Amino acid sequence: MAIITYSNVGISALAACVPKTVIDNYEYDLDVFPKEDVRKVVDKIGVYERRFADDTTCASDLCFAAAEKLISDNGIDRSEIDLLVLVSQTPDYRMPATSILLQHRLGLPTSCIAFDVNLGCSGFLFGLSIAYSFMEKHGLRKALLLDGETRSKVYNRRDRRSAFIFGDAGVAALIERNEKFGESHFSLNTDGSRGNLIMIPGGGYRNMSSTETLKEKVVDEYGNIRCDENGYMNGDDVFNFVIVEIPKDIRRLMTATGNDLQSMDYYVFHQANTFINGFISKLMKLDKDKIPWSIHQYGNTSSASVPLTIVSELKDKMEGHKKLMLSAFGVGMAWATAIVPFVDCKISEIVEV
Repeated sequence: MAIITYSNVGISALAACVPKTVIDNYEYDLDVFPKEDVRKVVDKIGVYERRFADDTTCASDLCFAAAEKLISDNGIDRSEIDLLVLVSQTPDYRMPATSILLQHRLGLPTSCIAFDVNLGCSGFLFGLSIAYSFMEKHGLRKALLLDGETRSKVYNRRDRRSAFIFGDAGVAALIERNEKFGESHFSLNTDGSRGNLIMIPGGGYRNMSSTETLKEKVVDEYGNIRCDENGYMNGDDVFNFVIVEIPKDIRRLMTATGNDLQSMDYYVFHQANTFINGFISKLMKLDKDKIPWSIHQYGNTSSASVPLTIVSELKDKMEGHKKLMLSAFGVGMAWATAIVPFVDCKISEIVEV
């Protein structure tokens, strides 16, 4: 097991953006499913509201708004941003990379390094580790880590396994080098043998778009409907994966780095659903008061969910030195655990577009 340790690099500011359209989950899809069925699903997963982007709004637009808010609130000189990393599986185009378009749109210098990272729910922690590795080397001044998803455009509203879970959001993190941050530790993991647990099987270059991939069909005995270019999730197998691998990875990281799990100020988990996260916290005997939740009002926003939860739930609780345990898991399958110090992190108000 590889544990990556970074020194004197950290997140100095965070901002987030969500679409202004609020979806009341109790009222969603009543033309498709009976109201009582909808209520049972919503109460089970704990997602009561979500935000949906409109047809013309992409993940890049949400990230742009979050980045503009972060730059404005913190008086950042755009010419000093030497790195832009975008994490997203809902890019603007197949090519070019959306990060490069954002470099231009944000008015960053052409000397700015910009690239995309195509990862799902674990993506923010993978992206953070990548940005830290660049920033640990002298020569770069500031980095922007942007993370955005419009998962509402991925799943079929007639597939109750996923129709009530996902929402849209974009986040921006400013990363700088400073001795005050001390050490951060990351455990990054992947298992492609389980790649079929969460997947969009059509529309790529293995199974290219066609009339067949776009054809909706009944996919199970419960009458759920989707096409091959919609996302699907094997919920039972994902749950079994999470309850085995995530607690194990957290314990390994704590042991390897000599940290005490109980000494963390907060535990921020990927907002998969309340049942999964509640099961993990109970299994590991974590203090409930140290676990912020945002899934009830934003849904599962994939890789954006960890930083969005920090912005929405910890905005006024991050003064001084805080040590957070971050955990994210999903598409791939890929999962990550990190111990990340935050020192006087400046968190902006959430923007709506």
